[in-house]
Amino acid sequence: MRILPDASCLTRRRAAAWLAAALVLAAVPSRAAEPIVLRVGDQKGGNRSLLEISGYGQDLPYTIAWAEFPAAAPILEALNAGALDVGYTGDLSLLTAYAAGAPIKAIGGTKSDPRSQAILVRQDSPIRSAADLKGKRLAGTRGGWGQFLIDATLETAGIKLDDATFAPLNPVDAKVALVAGSVDAWAVWEPYVSFAALKDKARVIADGEGLTPTITFIVASESAIATKRAAVQDLLERLNKARLWSLDHLDTYAKSTAALTRLPEDVLRAAYSAQRTSPIGIDDGVVAEVQEASDRATRYGILSKRLDVGQVVDRSFTAAGSN
Repeated sequence: MRILPDASCLTRRRAAAWLAAALVLAAVPSRAAEPIVLRVGDQKGGNRSLLEISGYGQDLPYTIAWAEFPAAAPILEALNAGALDVGYTGDLSLLTAYAAGAPIKAIGGTKSDPRSQAILVRQDSPIRSAADLKGKRLAGTRGGWGQFLIDATLETAGIKLDDATFAPLNPVDAKVALVAGSVDAWAVWEPYVSFAALKDKARVIADGEGLTPTITFIVASESAIATKRAAVQDLLERLNKARLWSLDHLDTYAKSTAALTRLPEDVLRAAYSAQRTSPIGIDDGVVAEVQEASDRATRYGILSKRLDVGQVVDRSFTAAGSN
């Protein structure tokens, strides 16, 4: 006759089996965490070179997969498509992309002297001030600083926007058009302003002072913010430190960037001196300043609808960086 074990005996045997299984599992090494890779969009002579020149790109606790683009617009397109985690762009270009539905947020940025955005004319042009722009053909980037500066300058001068012709051209084509005389003036930013002034003898007849925030935002995808937050925060803090370093080492910065971009060193030195680009946190003042510019851009028709700038930014990175 078979004798059945009592309940307490079964319990002890099961406990021993579970313990043995747990010890076996504990002895198996756990899979190492997947390495974090940040996909970062850049332009030649941009943030990558700034990190490397300043030394703040060393000993990263993650890997950066850099992708170089010719301008900010394709960086925004890549962020929108999910091909990048982090990039950078001008304030109005960010708003244009956000209005179109791009799943991105501004997490930090830099501010430059607004006079580093300017409207240029040829040395022999009869145009002497903004008041002379009526009836003229004016080149600039569509949906960004160029178009905004043109519209804001015309408005300030009391000229109706319809009383001048806007020619949507990228900086390279606009420069050629100005030199050739096919446009009368060109709205652009540094280092194009310094290059045109030093090498082409162009004249500045208006600038962005009192008109534009002149902010370049560091932008992250909502996905990267959710899944790679610590790495994104670390990169932002390194960029801020590198930017402060550059202010104290303008000669070194200009010389190193000139070798990368093949732009003349004197042009870059003049551009960096004019810009005095400094890191900023996203606070109430920044939001208010960009909101004012956003509302003006909506009035000009650059933006298709009014935006709440507070929804375009993520202030938590500024709060974390101040701790």
